[in-house]
Amino acid sequence: MLRDDINNAVKEAMKAKDERKLSTLRMVNSTIKNADIDARGQGKPPLTDADLLAVLQKMIKQRQESVELYDKGGRAELAAQEREEIAVISAYLPKQMSDDEVKKAIADAIGETGAAGMKDMGKVIAVLRAKYAGQMDFGKASGLVKAALTG
Repeated sequence: MLRDDINNAVKEAMKAKDERKLSTLRMVNSTIKNADIDARGQGKPPLTDADLLAVLQKMIKQRQESVELYDKGGRAELAAQEREEIAVISAYLPKQMSDDEVKKAIADAIGETGAAGMKDMGKVIAVLRAKYAGQMDFGKASGLVKAALTG
C-alpha cells in the first residue's frame, strides 16, 4: 500500500538524516491523516490508494502554484524549496502519461462510452478517472475531452 511505502520512506529519511525529505513526508502523512478524518466524519471508509493519489496530486498542484507565485515575487529560495517538495511527493505517483498517451486514452474513452457531445463529457471523464487515476493531469485532460467532443 501507498501508506506503507510513505511510512517506510519516513524511516529511511530519518536514518539518512535527509531533513527536506523527512519534513515533506511528514507533511504528506499529516495531509493523509486529515483526509482520513474528513472521510470518517462523512461516514466513508478509510481512503484507498486511488484516493491517496488524488490527495498527492492536489498537494503537488498547490506547490506548483506556490512556485509560480514565488518566481513572480523573486523568491528563488522558496521556489526551490517547493520544487524539492514536488520531487519528493511525485516519487509516490505512478508514471505520468505523455500527451500522445492522454489523447489516445481520451479517444478510447469516447469510443467506449459512445460519447457524442458535450452532454457526455462527464461519462468520458469518469472512465478516465477510473482507469488512469494519478497518471494524468485531469485539468488538462478535461480541456482535451471538451475539444474532442466539440471538434
